[in-house]
Amino acid sequence: MPGKPGEPGSAGKAAVAPGVRLGGLSFVWRPYVLAVTLLLTGATFLVFCLSISVGDFQIGLSRVIATIFGRGEPVDEFIIMDLRLPRALAGLVVGVALGVSGALTQSIARNPLASPDVLGITAGASAVAVFLVSASGGAATAVVDSVGLSAAALAGGLCTGLLVYFLAWRRGVDGFRLILIGISVSAVMEAITTWLLVSADIRDVARAQAWLVGSLDNRAWDDVEIALWGTLVLLAVVSCVAFQFKPMHFGDEVAAGLGVRYQMVRAVLLLCAVLLAGTAVSAAGPVPFVALVAPQVAMRLARCPTPPLVASGMAGALLLIGADLVARTVLPDGLPVGVVTAAIGGPFLVYLLVRANLR
Repeated sequence: MPGKPGEPGSAGKAAVAPGVRLGGLSFVWRPYVLAVTLLLTGATFLVFCLSISVGDFQIGLSRVIATIFGRGEPVDEFIIMDLRLPRALAGLVVGVALGVSGALTQSIARNPLASPDVLGITAGASAVAVFLVSASGGAATAVVDSVGLSAAALAGGLCTGLLVYFLAWRRGVDGFRLILIGISVSAVMEAITTWLLVSADIRDVARAQAWLVGSLDNRAWDDVEIALWGTLVLLAVVSCVAFQFKPMHFGDEVAAGLGVRYQMVRAVLLLCAVLLAGTAVSAAGPVPFVALVAPQVAMRLARCPTPPLVASGMAGALLLIGADLVARTVLPDGLPVGVVTAAIGGPFLVYLLVRANLR
């Protein structure tokens, strides 16, 4: 018979979470986390379809869904598939990439303030992009013509992330030291960006400033395809390595005792986080605070001790698509999505800082 409350047997059984074994892999069954993830996915799909339906020519949600699944009218197919779907899909991909990247960096650093914005990844990508936009003449023009501005920004974010990692390495990577060095490198990159903007031609400054705020305007299928395939490949790598990352939440000693090569796992996941953030920046510019807010919102909704990866990705997509919808329908015309995310993320960052000080 089951033990009564307070007996040792009942306490032990209550503490064990049910598990599912599939081949050589075992999973912990958490119905509440799954329900929250499905709820975020459904809300993201609804806002995704609503974003497509809104415009100069209004289209009903039922017609949007029918067109997405290949059963729409020819007029709806042209408006949705050619004009509106690339923008909405870019918001979905960029939001997922930023959400997962933020969840990885916060889990690795064990600090809710860690994000690609704080670690200088987006600042490094922005500095490279602004340099190529503002520089005139041979080398910069040749780089843009050969690899493109998006690929150059991705390379800049990757190099900045590697620089932060190597500077923070002292027989391992400490989360607090990683954040401090990331803030320092981010400040240097922002200073370089400001100097480039001040010394550049006014027409180049306008182009660079529009890119720096973060926007989903004028997205084409080429931009979406590059970001989509890059994000899918990186998410596949993360899903393969994430199982070895779970024991590291209990400390490096416990992970080493369980046979996890925690330094290699941490380096691979941090590299994936940097590449995900760089991919997002190359597709939409440095959209601020999505990678910071989305994992914390998902963690609080799912009641998890660490940010859940899938829920964080869905929260990031919901936040970015919703912010873009607000920017197009509520705010004056021409304001980019980065303005809305900054208005949301700024107060949330203050909340996290106050909460950390109270602790």
